[in-house]
Amino acid sequence: MAESALFIGWGAPVRGREAKGLDVFGEAGQVFGGRAQEGAIESFDAVVIGPHGGDLYGFFLVRGSRDQLAALVASADFNTLTTRAGMVVERLGVVPAWVDEGLQEQLGVFQQAVQELGGL
Repeated sequence: MAESALFIGWGAPVRGREAKGLDVFGEAGQVFGGRAQEGAIESFDAVVIGPHGGDLYGFFLVRGSRDQLAALVASADFNTLTTRAGMVVERLGVVPAWVDEGLQEQLGVFQQAVQELGGL
């Protein structure tokens, strides 16, 4: 079971580049799907969200071990993918996240900090 994830979020498509945005979205699915089939990541979810007044239009949640995700981020195909994505969407972000057992570990770190620093 994965303890880590990458939250890869994006905003509105760049005007005039919407078709290319769909192409890059498909490329991302191929990259992550291939990595999942190889066992290089545990899994991924693709999410497009409805209008809500914010600037987040969708995200991928890529799950794996810390080592798997570090290897993914360091790979040439991920670099190419995020470079291309940055040219067709606004506000691309790649953020480390904790899931499953990693979430429990992170909550323990938070709880320790609260105890040491005091909660208000």
